[in-house]
Amino acid sequence: MDAAVDRYLTWLAAERRVSPHTLAGYGRDCTALVRHLETVGVRQPAAVLPGHLVGFLEAEQCRGLAARSRARALAAVRGLFAHLVREGVLAADPSRALRRPRLGRPLPKSLGKASVVQLLGVGDEDPLVQRDLAMIELIYAAGLRVSEAIGLTMSQVKLEAGYLTVTGKGRKERAVPIGTYARERLLVYLRDVRPQLLGRRLSPYLFVTRTARPMSRQAFWQRLRRRALQAGVRERLTPHTLRHAFATHLVEGGADLRAVQTMLGHVDISTTEIYTHVARERLREVHKKFHPRG
Repeated sequence: MDAAVDRYLTWLAAERRVSPHTLAGYGRDCTALVRHLETVGVRQPAAVLPGHLVGFLEAEQCRGLAARSRARALAAVRGLFAHLVREGVLAADPSRALRRPRLGRPLPKSLGKASVVQLLGVGDEDPLVQRDLAMIELIYAAGLRVSEAIGLTMSQVKLEAGYLTVTGKGRKERAVPIGTYARERLLVYLRDVRPQLLGRRLSPYLFVTRTARPMSRQAFWQRLRRRALQAGVRERLTPHTLRHAFATHLVEGGADLRAVQTMLGHVDISTTEIYTHVARERLREVHKKFHPRG
């Protein structure tokens, strides 16, 4: 089983070109499956039965794994056995009859427009603060995932044309406009701040640390939380909240859903449609609060 998992993960990385984050998650899920199968004496793919996989998912539930995490584990397991069938290792897929756990579809947490303005207010002259503000402005302006923002290189930014190219999930590239505010903030960052951080060193990355390395996801998360506290923003804030705010504010303003889908890099329009629900919920809250018979 270990060898089968290794081949599957190698195929995911080389052929499917999944993100490192997805690859790590699938790796953890498949490793957990192998350990579970060992406890019931199963060490060969051909010996795996549907009941073994049901037992694995039940064990994951008993140890407190949420429905969404169990759904990802099932996706990893299905992918593994489908790969073994394609390779000719198995004649039949023991995971085909398994059902995906029922998932609710919670509305994404967004940020009000006033809070965005508050968050992006004037900061001090510290170059790290100015870099953070440029990153926040750009993520909100272009609806970037944090991994996309920290991975941006100088060659991807087309400031004169007012857009940037982004390499998203599945290494698919898309072009996204960035708007006037983000463009002006980036110009200042590139002219005054980035040279201070780099000194005489070189880096292909747009956003850099004092050591001339690219930002990490964890470091930006911490910097964002610090900025929110300084600006007095009380909402729970994550890098993905800014992406949600980008999409929500576009939809609330009447943007075409297909255009929003393209800018977000969603493969399926149904993923983008959730922002229409967010906009409706916001309107319902406004009506309830301000209408005399709300």
